[in-house]
Amino acid sequence: MSTPTQDSNAQVRLNNLRQIQAHREATRIPRLPAAFNGRWSRRQWAHASLFATLGALLAALVPGFSGALEAPHRTQSMSMTLQLPSLPMARVNGEAGDSWQIINVRRGQTLSHVLDELGVAREQRQKLLAHPLVRANLVRLKPGTELAFDLPVGGALRTLRFDRGDAERIELSFEDGELVQDIIEREVETRTAVLSGKVGGSLHRSARAAGLSNAAIKTLTDEIFKYDIDFRSDVGADDRFSVVVEQRWREGQLIGTGPVLAATFSVGDTLHSGFRFERNGKPEYFTADGKSLKKPFIRMPIPYARLTSNFGKRRHPVLGGMRQHRGVDYAATTGTPIQAAGDARVASVGWQGGYGRTVVLDHGRGHTTLYAHMSRFGNIRAGQRINQGTVIGYVGSSGMSTGPHLHYEFRINGVHRNPLSVTLPPPAPLSGAQLAEFRSYTREALARIREVENIIYQDPGETRVASTGAGKAESARARSRG
Repeated sequence: MSTPTQDSNAQVRLNNLRQIQAHREATRIPRLPAAFNGRWSRRQWAHASLFATLGALLAALVPGFSGALEAPHRTQSMSMTLQLPSLPMARVNGEAGDSWQIINVRRGQTLSHVLDELGVAREQRQKLLAHPLVRANLVRLKPGTELAFDLPVGGALRTLRFDRGDAERIELSFEDGELVQDIIEREVETRTAVLSGKVGGSLHRSARAAGLSNAAIKTLTDEIFKYDIDFRSDVGADDRFSVVVEQRWREGQLIGTGPVLAATFSVGDTLHSGFRFERNGKPEYFTADGKSLKKPFIRMPIPYARLTSNFGKRRHPVLGGMRQHRGVDYAATTGTPIQAAGDARVASVGWQGGYGRTVVLDHGRGHTTLYAHMSRFGNIRAGQRINQGTVIGYVGSSGMSTGPHLHYEFRINGVHRNPLSVTLPPPAPLSGAQLAEFRSYTREALARIREVENIIYQDPGETRVASTGAGKAESARARSRG
């Protein structure tokens, strides 16, 4: 039989053993999982990569933060007093001309709106709007029109200034409450310029850099060389162009550019050329030997359209069954402009059954063309004479149609012909006195182009784009029409 003292000692020893066991468990080195075979799993590799990346980012960012937290260096500064230039006497005395404000008209704005925004007094506004020169020139303002006002802060309007044409400036000034007009003639200089450049990465960008307007670029691609050069696939970076135009300069600034007078385009070893010349009072473009560059008909009334249905028998997409397709179809998005295939008289404009909105053009000598399924018509009317390329309507899906497209027909003496294969005689070339005059003009234009190209491209490695003026400058002064 044990005594209480023995039981107490046994309990103490048991507690001590438990404490020792707990200490060993706390200080024991953790064992690897029983399944660990000496290689890391994909998850462990992913965790290790994540921690390594975070460590590298911290190592890169911490030095930057430490630099940003550094105290700024003190720099020695010094101040000095500068005397401002004296104000002009006109500003001191509040004389005319010291507070001009230039306004560029926004779309939809009228002169009355502009005067209201400037806070011009009602009496002055009424007198301006009633003046004959204002009524004749500023009733319909185009976006971008420049108007100048001599209007001091807190004062009354003193002068309105605007340009009438290139060679005249009009000033309307208030003197003793009444308007006094002054028409100032401005000298305009006309220069014949040769603009030349290489195609490079973009014809449009290079041509703009050389000084050509968007209208001139369109003349090159859509009129002069439209039938001889495929500008999407034929031209290369080293091919070059040269264009002769007339530029109008006023007070050292270019204010306008006329139509393309002559142009050359070198594609590889082939030189294409075109020259503007008036025949029977109408300007056309001709080759160097006097042949017209204008074809009698455009085969595709929609530029860059996709041919979806050819001429001949086909299964009708709406009615079904095999039927004769008496034209060709061009797919395009709704609203795409449709051009007249050639010079013509508008025979009819209106709705024609399954054709929907339709235009028929009479080109003379028994040739007619039909354009169907339009969404809307262009600004044309029956009986009107129009030129090749005039927009006569816009692509749609009116009438018996499954989607937006143009149905185009070509007829000769009422018989349908395939627009893609019909052969027509070209326009008559220049002859006689007209040809002699034309050749004299082309020799001069080509000489100017060669002179400029010899300067620009004398170094075979030269790739810059340049423009230069050539020919005698002419001054044009317009008479006052006040």
